[in-house]
Amino acid sequence: MLLYNTLTRRHEEFVPLIEGEVGMYACGPTIYATPHIGNMRTFFFADLLHRYLEFRGYRVKFVMNLTDVDDKTITRALQNGVPLTEYTEPFAESLFADFDTLGIQGADVYTRATRYIPEMISLIQRLIDRGLAYVSDGSVYFDISEFPGYGRLSRVDLTQARQGERVASDEYDKDDIRDFALWKAVREEDEAVGAVWMTPWGPGRPGWHIECSAMSMAILGETFDIHCGGADLVFPHHEDEIAQSEGATGKPFVRYWLHGEFLQLDGEKMAKSRGNLFTLGDLLDRGARASSIRHTFLTTHYRGRLSFTWAALAASAEAVRRLFNTWKRLRDHPSTRTGRAEDVPVLHEAAAGALANFTAAMDDDLNTSVALASLYDFVTIVNTRLDALCTAPISAAEASAALDAFARIDAVFGILTLAEREQEEVADDRLRLWVEERIQARAEARARRDFAEADRVRDELTARGIVVEDTVTGARWSVRCQGEVRADP
Repeated sequence: MLLYNTLTRRHEEFVPLIEGEVGMYACGPTIYATPHIGNMRTFFFADLLHRYLEFRGYRVKFVMNLTDVDDKTITRALQNGVPLTEYTEPFAESLFADFDTLGIQGADVYTRATRYIPEMISLIQRLIDRGLAYVSDGSVYFDISEFPGYGRLSRVDLTQARQGERVASDEYDKDDIRDFALWKAVREEDEAVGAVWMTPWGPGRPGWHIECSAMSMAILGETFDIHCGGADLVFPHHEDEIAQSEGATGKPFVRYWLHGEFLQLDGEKMAKSRGNLFTLGDLLDRGARASSIRHTFLTTHYRGRLSFTWAALAASAEAVRRLFNTWKRLRDHPSTRTGRAEDVPVLHEAAAGALANFTAAMDDDLNTSVALASLYDFVTIVNTRLDALCTAPISAAEASAALDAFARIDAVFGILTLAEREQEEVADDRLRLWVEERIQARAEARARRDFAEADRVRDELTARGIVVEDTVTGARWSVRCQGEVRADP
């Protein structure tokens, strides 16, 4: 299994510290607002990596942080006139709801920064003791001139650094490489929202970077396997994490650094100034389905910029519909219950080939577009096999082999189970009764060769978002995975 390591700029064979086990940390959101769909792509990437590592047989301990104390959270809490924890907690709850909607399995441990203050204080004290940090007016800063390895991850030009100048705020430009704050002296606004803790160097609150170092090492150890996040975090956040972690411990911090690229909406980078920051809820309100969004994320490699267009979303909806209907068609086939047909090895071989091709693609740095192609090829073979029932009925063993391949691939992609849940949510009992009555009416019209009436009934079904497919075993129907997606509200 090859992964692209940002630290070395190379594809490297993944070999964990402990055979069969993986320690993995992902930078989660700052819970001061609802994440936009670009953020969700990053969290989906972490979910995909987590799932595939488990597919490959690893026991994964997956940790994701929730930043609940920094400049943004404090400012918003102050503006709303509420304590910090009261302001941030609803955003944590809505985040988990979005994860569930998008089929993101989630981490084994979610760490909130405010619950790891003692670990942060201890880590900062180690840096002070080793001469890598200094106290100034109640704040503590990391001295990058004392850490020779600074810049290895991001390849920043250290000649730009000006000794003695400091960054006190979490809101700074990406090219700023001056000494950064590990701990910030207390301010009135911190006290107003309850974001103050006592330390040996005075009251205050942690800087952004120290939070992830302290939390990840507290759970995964001073050296662990994988750290992932968005490409925008390479510098300064992850660079600073390396400096303060390795500076304190004298050990390698992370062995493999993985970064997901940005998402662009209709060819433009998502930004508040452009008014194109869409949340998951915004897309659902415009008719999108979570399964279609998840499929769209899979169409582009995680290290490639994804152009998230309405046309791409519609294409994904159709792809999901095809995948889901083939899977359901096979699952509902009588052979899966009776087992009477003679076993024919067509789907055995196709399933084995699909899994082999899927694994080869995903082993190549999670090449999801190629892995998807292998799934489409498998679906074509399955449909062809189902259409040939009259000459060669499908046995239970053959169907089982194919369904197992679907299940194993979907354990990573998470599309089919999500689409089924959506079908169940949309297709309520009243809709089912109406659809089945109309399909029966259409069948009767076709039987008496009244094709004009049959077409009229089909158009009536289509208008309600019902897709009808005529197969050798009769008409099948499904709710369209996505209706007309609206670019405007």
